[in-house]
Amino acid sequence: MGRRRVIHLPGVEHKAPIPAGVRIGDLLFSSAINGRDPSSGTYPSDARDQVRLAFENMAALVRAGGGDVGDIARVTVFLRNRDDRKHVDEEWLRMFPDPEDRPARHAVPLERAGAALVQLEIVAVLGP
Repeated sequence: MGRRRVIHLPGVEHKAPIPAGVRIGDLLFSSAINGRDPSSGTYPSDARDQVRLAFENMAALVRAGGGDVGDIARVTVFLRNRDDRKHVDEEWLRMFPDPEDRPARHAVPLERAGAALVQLEIVAVLGP
């Protein structure tokens, strides 16, 4: 078996032939994590719900990789509308309430067509 452990998230698979994430050693790298509802496979129409689901999907990915949200070192947030950053901040504070124990974060424009209003990408450092 190779060093690479591929991680899939049922219900939020990508159209492209890529996994949700890859773990190599103690590092976990994600593909784009979207705000699609894994139970229905659909995107909610409003950004607040998409952001909430994206954060839930991010947590599910880290758990599937063998860690928890405390292992996330960096989050890149892609937003179609910069005003939706307020929803990101709400979920951010809910998931990472301690200002001395938060991942690094950067937000950039999401420049793509489709229903996705937000996407996340992460790097996590997991235990052995």
